[in-house]
Amino acid sequence: MSAFASARHLLPFCAALASALCATPASSAEPVDIELVLAVDVSLSMSPEELEIQRHGYAAALTHDLVLRAIADGAYGKIAVTYVEWAGSNWQRVIVPWTAIAKRADAERVVEQLNAHPPDSARRTSISGALEFGSDLFAESGFQGVKRVIDISGDGPNNQGAPVNLARDIVVSQGITINGLPLMTRGGFTGAYDVNDLDRYYSDCVIGGPGAFMIPVNDWTQFPEAIRRKLVLELAGPGSPQWAADEAAHPPMVRAQDKPIVDCQVGEKMWRDRSWMFDSR
Repeated sequence: MSAFASARHLLPFCAALASALCATPASSAEPVDIELVLAVDVSLSMSPEELEIQRHGYAAALTHDLVLRAIADGAYGKIAVTYVEWAGSNWQRVIVPWTAIAKRADAERVVEQLNAHPPDSARRTSISGALEFGSDLFAESGFQGVKRVIDISGDGPNNQGAPVNLARDIVVSQGITINGLPLMTRGGFTGAYDVNDLDRYYSDCVIGGPGAFMIPVNDWTQFPEAIRRKLVLELAGPGSPQWAADEAAHPPMVRAQDKPIVDCQVGEKMWRDRSWMFDSR
């Protein structure tokens, strides 16, 4: 067989091989130290001023020197974040899509997206819906994190959607850690659906997974510092010197409880008992 004929016979094989190689997706997920969903409550119990405080608090934290240093100290020196606002069980909005942060310029781009549109607001409070939505976001992140974490902040208990502790357990079973920021600020339109110990509710019913913790906010002036602390601790990890120093200097920081003592459906029960009131949360 001539060299020309041999080459002619090889052409279909080479074409098929090239097609197969092109059709086989390479592992294109970008490695990062943590994939982080920032899930922020925008239910009607939050006043417009409080919604702005939340936005500004996250913006300040993401560009804080200590946070940027914690990012740089990671194995990959890079994290991936997405910012989500949530209210009722079917109301979640991605404000900032998945974005890598390795340096200040990256963080500032996230802040620009946060500032592009004012925060919206909606009825009811579904922590379980936010957790379910947040867990689904990891499948489309385009990143491969050493850790996957949902940060959830809110000013009241779950009162719509699946029971929050069941949603938490499903999310944790996927290898995702849930950390919390209970806002015990007693602001907004009504306090009818508040619980007295929202921090205990978050500890027993919301947070979970390896190293899970929550930091309560008792006054809005504490919010920016609480966000900064939480981000640094998540990036550093529970075995780090930063964690031990912060835990000693800024109590309380509550870890997840093994045996809950709070009724995890207290929000749903309050909603049923007060269904005649203004549907705000």
